[in-house]
Amino acid sequence: MNAPLNIAVADLPGTPAAPVWSNRFRALGSSFFTELPPQPLPDPHWVATSPGCAELLGLPPDWAQREGWNALQVFSGNAVWEGMQPLASVYSGHQFGVWAGQLGDGRALWLGEMSTPNGPMEMQLKGAGLTPYSRMGDGRAVLRSSIREFLCSEAMHGLGIPTTRALCITGSTQLPVRREEVETAAVVARAAPSFIRFGHFEHFAHHEQPAPLRQLADFVIAQHYPECADAAQPYAALLEAVARRTAELMADWQAVGFCHGVMNTDNMSILGLTIDYGPFGFLDQFDPGHICNHTDHQGRYAYARQPNVGFWNLHALAQALLPLIGDSDTALTALEPYKSAFPQALLARMRGKLGLRHIEDADRALVDDLLKLMAADKADFTITFRRLANFGTASGADNAPVRDMFIDRDAFDAWAQRYAERLQLEGSVDTDRRLAMNRVNPRVVLRNHLAEVAILQAKAGDFSEIERLLTVLSRPFDEATGSAASAAYAGFPPEWAQSIEVSCSS
Repeated sequence: MNAPLNIAVADLPGTPAAPVWSNRFRALGSSFFTELPPQPLPDPHWVATSPGCAELLGLPPDWAQREGWNALQVFSGNAVWEGMQPLASVYSGHQFGVWAGQLGDGRALWLGEMSTPNGPMEMQLKGAGLTPYSRMGDGRAVLRSSIREFLCSEAMHGLGIPTTRALCITGSTQLPVRREEVETAAVVARAAPSFIRFGHFEHFAHHEQPAPLRQLADFVIAQHYPECADAAQPYAALLEAVARRTAELMADWQAVGFCHGVMNTDNMSILGLTIDYGPFGFLDQFDPGHICNHTDHQGRYAYARQPNVGFWNLHALAQALLPLIGDSDTALTALEPYKSAFPQALLARMRGKLGLRHIEDADRALVDDLLKLMAADKADFTITFRRLANFGTASGADNAPVRDMFIDRDAFDAWAQRYAERLQLEGSVDTDRRLAMNRVNPRVVLRNHLAEVAILQAKAGDFSEIERLLTVLSRPFDEATGSAASAAYAGFPPEWAQSIEVSCSS
């Protein structure tokens, strides 16, 4: 393995200082990770960069081309800046409901924490080569999966959903990688306040190592949940805080029709972030039983099951924290808020999607009945809600655009009458409501066929569609986003989109 060249950018004459790095996670000790350099990516080139993520990190607009920074080499794994200390962390976890044993960063390398205007942000390279935790894998990521993760990370941020971020993709045509077919290698640079997962806690609990388990919990509390430190039972307070964040995240996913695809405990963020984009998908036709991962043969992670899986995963975290919490009753009590927090959070989001400002007891039935109609008629999830913003409450209003989404017109008309009466009850003004609804019902989401078009062009060496799509996805609620905002991005998926399959290699 060739070690990357260490580049101390700040020492180069006339070169503006590169970001300052710290390594708090590394200070936990060697039982938490293996220190190793990334494997170089031969003859790398830029595939895409995210201006929004660069701004979050406090990087200058020209960071990717800034003379002396050598950013292309650094974010391809061929060099490191001074202060970076690459490592792969160890964790364990449940995969598809079954204990999988030791896992870990099999194709991700933690570079350190970048000092940013928004606080410390951890950086990782995904696809930077073999680690001790790669198991049967090769430690690499392919261009296809890297584009999907890059775009969806930034798309989720545009939707206002907690997520890891993606700074850039680099690629190489000189490194073939075998998946279902031979593809080319790529590396994604991603950022988050922390990449710690439920599985990190499960690892030390399973191996009956209470000292590092406590050390990890204390670290997470000190760095990310300081309010828990003063609680009567800090570890139970931590569990409850994570449960509440997870409930909010599940509500966010459900409200935009997002399916994660692999909600294993090692893919669950301790901060309630969307993490590890693999076989994800946004709903086209509304189907509560939709399975976005074609290797999920039992449908464990189907759209409608995600909230319950989130709760199941929290139970796994509770079990891991039990040596610190002390008794199961206290742990279960800490999880109890999830049962009310999730439905409340989801109903609040659905009220927003319907433009309801006040709370009425019948709102849940109004929402549920609309979703049942959408499921029965296979109405497009995103387009139906976007068109609903133009719903008119006046008698005889032309609501054909949204009515035409339904095959059973009579059933929709009956629901629409209830909806109009509910809006009139709170004195809703059509024009004001339309503006409010268009701020929460996206015009564009990262549908699989949109990503597929960008991937196909990128495989041919044209990365321009990634940039255009990124621009649109960064402002998904806007009616228009420059010349790229064509009707194609917001329209119905083509028939060929139904044949797209994504799996864990995606």
